[in-house]
Amino acid sequence: MNLIQKLKIRKELKRLEARVHESPSPSAFIDLGQVYINLGMLEKTVALADEGLALFPQSAELRKLRKFAKKNQLSARITELRAAMAKSPSPGVYSELADVYLELGDMDAVHGLTEECIRRFPQDTGAYLVQARASLTAFYRDLSARAGIVAVEQIRKAIKIDGRDAKAHKLMADVCYRVGALATARRHIDELVRLGVADDEVRNMQRACSDANGDEDLDALFHRAEFRGGLARGAGGTSGHTGDPLKAARDALTGIVQIPGVTKAVYIVGAKALVRGDVSGGDDPFLRLVRVMSRAAHRAARRMDIGSFNKGVVDGNFGRICLCSFGDALAAVQCEGHSSVEAVLEQLQELVANSLVGSEGGDA
Repeated sequence: MNLIQKLKIRKELKRLEARVHESPSPSAFIDLGQVYINLGMLEKTVALADEGLALFPQSAELRKLRKFAKKNQLSARITELRAAMAKSPSPGVYSELADVYLELGDMDAVHGLTEECIRRFPQDTGAYLVQARASLTAFYRDLSARAGIVAVEQIRKAIKIDGRDAKAHKLMADVCYRVGALATARRHIDELVRLGVADDEVRNMQRACSDANGDEDLDALFHRAEFRGGLARGAGGTSGHTGDPLKAARDALTGIVQIPGVTKAVYIVGAKALVRGDVSGGDDPFLRLVRVMSRAAHRAARRMDIGSFNKGVVDGNFGRICLCSFGDALAAVQCEGHSSVEAVLEQLQELVANSLVGSEGGDA
């Protein structure tokens, strides 16, 4: 590549990067990602796709871009594992390769490898646990009761083979805890304690389940989660809500919009949002604006190596926009210049700190 070609590519990159930052859209991210791929910049492509999916989580094209880049990024590892499997097949190699395909989201490859592993090594638990993780991925993403039930079936098969498999007990404890089967979760947590592998997350769940006894109908609890559109509890000892998953967020947002000078208030988790005040529903430009601002703040914090972005204020002729971010949750308000920023940020921080796992969308 000569100097003129390099200069042209650099100019095109700067143009596309500016377009992504100034006018983000799925097509803008995809165009830039294609250039990154052509230049062999696979890590940047994956990071770009993740950034795009944070803003446009329903974009099938962005998911395809990420999958393609990730597959090429992991192709050397896939080739290595397939060569090892051809030379000396073992349950560990099967499970590791299936895990790589699970990371890529290639569920057909995951299913084929795990089924072959189970036929060849029926007394190994690894393939069952990969299948369980694949089903749990679908359950947590879509809240599909069937996927959760299948995951539990696979975990139980692994525990039947090896009752001391800590990974199986951890998966079972976690999913039971999240759907509200605390007594069942407690039995698996107790086993993890006996095995000496209880971490802080397990200890938190143990405290929350300390008074739980009896048996629960897991199938019914999975169907309840699907019907409600949310989980009973969060991970690692964080309580959800046994009623409406977003009731607390709605109430908090209603309170925030009552603060003098606040004109708009939003609470966003993924593609779903609650809005209050002068906001025209889930398609209001304000939602996209605060998403873009949050991503820019996170990006700047990473580049400056100053930790994670949690909260901030942007001043302009429009007044002030206050943002607060925690995990997958983002809350923001637009307010007038005389509003108490401290009071607004305090309320936003409390709202996102109690971020819920389950959510409903587009509540205007």
